[in-house]
Amino acid sequence: MTRTDARGTIMIADSDFGDVDIERAIIEGAGFELLAAQCKSEDEVIEKGRDVDGVLTQYARVGSRAIDAFTRCRVIARYGTGVDIVDVDAATRRGIQVTNAPNDWCADEVADHAVALWLAAARKICTYDQATRQGDWRWQSGEPILRLRGRVFGLLSFGVIAQLIAERARAFGVEVWAHDPFLDESEIRSRKVLPVSFDRLVEGADYLAIQAPLTPQTHHTFDRTTLRRMKPTAVLINTARGPIVQDEALHQALTEGWIAGAALDDLEEEPAKQRDWHPRNPLFTLPNVIITPHAAYYSEQAVATVRRIAAEEAVRVLTGQAARSPVNDVTAALP
Repeated sequence: MTRTDARGTIMIADSDFGDVDIERAIIEGAGFELLAAQCKSEDEVIEKGRDVDGVLTQYARVGSRAIDAFTRCRVIARYGTGVDIVDVDAATRRGIQVTNAPNDWCADEVADHAVALWLAAARKICTYDQATRQGDWRWQSGEPILRLRGRVFGLLSFGVIAQLIAERARAFGVEVWAHDPFLDESEIRSRKVLPVSFDRLVEGADYLAIQAPLTPQTHHTFDRTTLRRMKPTAVLINTARGPIVQDEALHQALTEGWIAGAALDDLEEEPAKQRDWHPRNPLFTLPNVIITPHAAYYSEQAVATVRRIAAEEAVRVLTGQAARSPVNDVTAALP
């Protein structure tokens, strides 16, 4: 298919899926040309995508500069649920539809991963593994370990994924608390979870799992001030976005004993958004932190699903159909 006989061009701004076979089948099957790029900056998005009709993006930022530079773009489809890498307001002003994937595409995977990180940190699994590999066959290499039953498992945000985490956590005999200012307390209580204030969550949780979206309001929620208020025996789990936790503050909290441990699925620097990233973060040197490479969403099934959703949403919008998962309302911007 050449550019002249295609219905338009859809660009994959970036992805780390290894191929574009799923997207190609959907996009070219609908009569569009596919342009696969690996942009790591907004400048690269502008350079590669100035004249495309649609954009799919995983980590590459599509901000106001890129949106203003687009000459014909009508849809930006995110591989995933969060849209903090897209300037949605700028897109709306230009009449560009932004779409995402409803978070049930990976809800079970993230919930499973959050619980796995929690248990690994609480039961010192990585510490034991490292010690035994070095010939230290003693239960004492992991001490102190505290019984889970009867302790408090806290959740920051109580959306679909957090609700699944709560269901899983209750099986271990913990009391589950949640703070979510956007939900009615009765809805939280209906899930056998105690609604609490942010202050009570931070100060009272023995294990605190972050499952909030990244917004200007949640950026660096866990800074030095917040971390100092947590229990010295507390474990912080982050299966949301890295920048919600200030890495420098967390490093100090872990080295100075403000909290006991952390288990993170992302870092503040968000390595997947960088080209030629190297592990220089001081958190990697600490024995009381577990780090996974933003993999909580991953299963073969989940990845295939989100790729189909993004490609199908772009095609739907460009063929005059309504998006199934719109993020913004572009009707007001239409002439």
